[in-house]
Amino acid sequence: MGTNILVAHGGGPTAVINCSLQGVVESARASGRVDKIYAARFGAEGILKGDLLDLTEVPAAEITKLGHTPASAIGSCRRKLGEADYPVVLETLKKFHIDCFFYNGGNDSMDTCNKVNELARQEGLELRVIGIPKTMDNDLDLTDHCPGFGSAARYAALSAAELALDASSLPIHVVVLELMGRNAGWVTAASALAGRLTDCEVLTYLPEVPVDEARMLADIERSYARGRGLLVTVSEGICGLDGRPLADTGIVDGFGHTVPGGTAQHIADRIIRELGLKSRAEKPGLLGRASIPYVSSTDRSEAYAVGRFAVESALKGESGSMVAIRAQREPEYRSSLCLVPLSQVANVEKKFPLEWIAQGNQISDGFFDYALPLMGDGFPEYALLRR
Repeated sequence: MGTNILVAHGGGPTAVINCSLQGVVESARASGRVDKIYAARFGAEGILKGDLLDLTEVPAAEITKLGHTPASAIGSCRRKLGEADYPVVLETLKKFHIDCFFYNGGNDSMDTCNKVNELARQEGLELRVIGIPKTMDNDLDLTDHCPGFGSAARYAALSAAELALDASSLPIHVVVLELMGRNAGWVTAASALAGRLTDCEVLTYLPEVPVDEARMLADIERSYARGRGLLVTVSEGICGLDGRPLADTGIVDGFGHTVPGGTAQHIADRIIRELGLKSRAEKPGLLGRASIPYVSSTDRSEAYAVGRFAVESALKGESGSMVAIRAQREPEYRSSLCLVPLSQVANVEKKFPLEWIAQGNQISDGFFDYALPLMGDGFPEYALLRR
């Protein structure tokens, strides 16, 4: 009798989460050791309901489409499991005779993965559990970076550059761009590349540094006065000096996190009201994590690789670990994969390094040395005739 595996997605999808799913399915098939390939419909919700998709006989051509399909092809959820849920999870695993469980997600998902692994051990259940990293926020610890980040960073950088060119060609208003990132500013930091690709002034604000709004407005007024156009990029979760978000929806998600939103509009309103300048707020929102045209080639290949590595590791008997990426950037970018303990990753949030933030609103070269290889093939060179 062969091995049965179950894969599930947790949290917000990315542009390449399905590449990891493709890696899982194709690795399982290539092994010749897997009998059934199950996927939970809508993540933990599907596991609790016993609602599993059987991917075992899905045609190979359909699985190949996962490589350029955004969002989650099997469905995800924001459901933080409680103590009463875990026995139900184990019952589903037993019912379908699951030998290997793979959870593809971020911090909270790795916590779920770790708890399932611990409970299975306590119950004497022969279950191998491997976490597959996924988050555009890039805030998982013990890995150089996370699949999903490179593509989101590329989207942020190119979208910001396009807005910067528009702002500098008609410099009559301040453009404020809000990007995803509740507590970690990795994606928003990538938008600062617009200042290198264009002739526009760019100010960037991340949640790692509390914002003095009076100083922010003074910096905006000073930068705008240079007449080159001004783009202000902000993480949705930036807070004031009092530690409270500049904008708050008042909503809490299924993981218990406050849902931020409206930060760009809040800042644009203050610019209009207090500086007397025209201002526009822009917010791509979910487009930043769902855009296939902006996918990073590096991100796509690494997302696939972590899915394959997870299956290969489980079939070798590994359990209680998350796949991590190790990287070297000199003389050229190369990455490799390894395993790290789930217990050391679960619920640990890796923030953007403070040493890469200058003057509160500038991003240093160190970040771009780190991030550019992850963002894929080269960036366009724009015609800057006014310069």
